[in-house]
Amino acid sequence: MSEIKGSSFDRRTFLKTSAATIGTAALFSAIGASFPGGVFAQGAGPETTKAVLGFIALTDSAPLIIAKEKGYFEKHGMPDVEVVKQSSWGTTRDNLVLGSAGSGIDGAHILTPIPYLISAGKVTQNNQPLPMVILTRLNLDAQGISVGKAHAELNVGLDSSVLKETFAKRKADGDIAKVAMTFPGGNHDLWVRYWLAAGGIDPDSDVETIVVPPPQMVANMKVGTMDVFCVGEPWHEQLVNQDLGYNALTTGELWAKHPEKSFAMRRDWVDANPIAARALTMAVQEAAQWCDKPENKDEMVEIISKRAWFNVPTKDIVDRLKGTFDSGNGKPVVENSPHAMKFWGDHASYPFKSHDTWFLTEDVRWGKFAPGTDIKAMVDAVNREDIWRDAAKALGVAAADIPESTSRGVETFFDGKTFDPENPAAYLESLAITRIA
Repeated sequence: MSEIKGSSFDRRTFLKTSAATIGTAALFSAIGASFPGGVFAQGAGPETTKAVLGFIALTDSAPLIIAKEKGYFEKHGMPDVEVVKQSSWGTTRDNLVLGSAGSGIDGAHILTPIPYLISAGKVTQNNQPLPMVILTRLNLDAQGISVGKAHAELNVGLDSSVLKETFAKRKADGDIAKVAMTFPGGNHDLWVRYWLAAGGIDPDSDVETIVVPPPQMVANMKVGTMDVFCVGEPWHEQLVNQDLGYNALTTGELWAKHPEKSFAMRRDWVDANPIAARALTMAVQEAAQWCDKPENKDEMVEIISKRAWFNVPTKDIVDRLKGTFDSGNGKPVVENSPHAMKFWGDHASYPFKSHDTWFLTEDVRWGKFAPGTDIKAMVDAVNREDIWRDAAKALGVAAADIPESTSRGVETFFDGKTFDPENPAAYLESLAITRIA
């Protein structure tokens, strides 16, 4: 598809609801109305003590792992929670569709757009919708984009345009450059697309984007499968430690304090077990607070590096978790980086609806959702920040740590673009490369 600049796509078009969109909006409204908002029987125990939760070996899954290892699930009345490793985001999706009743999972550490894509039936077999809910965010910042050693002389950084000539020549020679991400329409896909497009590189025509599971990124770079990859930690630090390439940038440089992974569950599980859902949320919130404390970082690394969890050396996790970023290729080592992963501070755990609005708007930009999609209806149905608030209050979280609004307001990106969640159409109109016809 070609790029659109100065298209006829405007606010009226964006807000217009087509027949297909009416169906989608009705679906999300219906599932949103089926669950009592923010009301739980005080003092009642969880309806179940069991849940099966998935995770992928990424540092941002730590709140789920710590909640299990430190006994927070048990503390909040959920002693039989299982936290089960998944091999890829595709596997996570498939196991969510199965549910624990079908030997799958009830919820997961997940890329924020996936619950929306699953709920709308965009990525499921036969396009069958499976309603999902987001209960909490798991972290802010600390993903990255790395480049193979073949491009060492370019010393790529925030400006992707330095790759444009090289990639154009590769394409002309019939050897198109490959850029790896972890799931179409997911966080890493959107980060790398934004970065490429900001430098005038069309991610759909100037390069080939490929899907590689996070734990396989470094091994694939080693054998030359890709030129660039976008993923979370600890895989950039491992790449640099093995001298297989270098880290061009961290995603916090693209968008400071940006939202990242979420903890989401099947809607039917939450509907059937509202008190248990709050208990799980409380456990993950308490684990996130533990993970954010500097005095706990070394212990956290020792835990998540274990064979049962990540099965990677502690040296591939610890420095970046503490804010020391060695990007390789002679780049200066950054100490106390403001873009280190945050689990609780800066409202990292709270799932702002405005952030989900950005993810869905970007998925409209790249053709995952139609321009007429009722984004607000989708966010209101899937994002259950009200459960987060109930859980936080029950946990005794200070009022200052509970945002007053579901919106963080206007966001600004590294290239000067701004996103107003009240006017996504204006944001889309400002972008030179999109798939909106």
